[in-house]
Formats: sequence, structure tokens, C-alpha cells
Amino acid sequence: MFTVYYTLIGIVAFFIAALVLGAWLRGHRTQENAERSSRVVHFFFFVGLVAPPLVAIVYPGLTRFDALLGLPSLPFKPFCIALAIILAIPGLYFLAVTNKLLRSLGSGTNAFILTKKIVDDDIYKRTRNPMSLGFYLTALALAFASSSTFVLLAASLGLIPAHAFFLKYFEEVELELRFGESYLEYKKSVPFLIPRFTKG
Repeated sequence: MFTVYYTLIGIVAFFIAALVLGAWLRGHRTQENAERSSRVVHFFFFVGLVAPPLVAIVYPGLTRFDALLGLPSLPFKPFCIALAIILAIPGLYFLAVTNKLLRSLGSGTNAFILTKKIVDDDIYKRTRNPMSLGFYLTALALAFASSSTFVLLAASLGLIPAHAFFLKYFEEVELELRFGESYLEYKKSVPFLIPRFTKG
């Protein structure tokens, strides 16, 4: 049950961190504060949203949550496995390509080594948050691969909404303060999450 509590507490802690730091940043609008608070909230991201699933894979195992909680597993296991594969392929692709682009074009990474300029090429022409989309798809893929009702509920009702809130309430303000007008222009021309596959 430790991992269940850790998962739920991690989601709540990350949401509260995004809320508090987003509110603080709105009242202390400087580039330095944006950089400092970004590193803090990303710490909560890794501790609260990334670490619990990694721990759960080892203990107790993603497939064991439902039995521990007395929940029925997802039905139609072959369909769930197929859906997991369909979600994992673009999810892992987005995670891989965005990490590469942030390093090569933004001179940074996805968290503590902040990018030094807006990355607006390749997949970033289609969506402003391809890494987050990859994270969401991979989280759902793990849920379906494990056929776990708890993991699916935690991902779809906890992890994804909490992270999407972070993007809208905290990160958009942080990027505006760090990059100014160039980010505002980019924000106007590229969709928030769902990729655009036609010319804008």
C-alpha cells in the first residue's frame, strides 16, 4: 500500500507546488524568479509524478495494484495490450525526439538545465508540448499494458490533469518571463497539446 499512497500523495504534492509557485510567480514576475521556481517545480515533478510509477514497476508491480485495492482489472486483456502498443509508439517517440531537440536547438534539457531559447522546429511546429503529450501517452500505455484499473484512474484522473494544470498555470507564465515576446508569438501560432498536421 506504500506505493498507492506515494502515487496519490505525489500527484497532490505536484499539483500544490504548481499552484503555489504559479501564484507566487505572478506576483514576482522576473526572469530570475521564473528560472528558480521552474527548477523547484520540476523537482516536484520528478519526485511526485515520475518516481512513483518507477517504484511501482518494481514494487508491488503495476499488475498487483488492483488486487491490493480490491478493484477489478481492466477487461479484454488482448485489446488492452494492443492499445498499450498503439499509445506507446508515439509516446516514446515524442519523449525521445523532444529530449534531442531541447539539447540540440535549445541548449538545455527538459528540466533543471533550462533551455536558452524557444525550440520551435520539427515537432514543436505542430504542438507546444510534445514532450508532455509523450509523457501522457506513455502513462496511459503503462496502464493498459498492466490492465490495471487503479493505474488507469491514477493516470487519467490524477497525473495527466495535474500536469496539464502545471503547463497552463505555471509553465506558460514561466516561459513568457524567460523568453518574452518570442514565446507569446509562438504561443499564438502553435496549438497547446494536440498536434496540428496541416500548415498553419
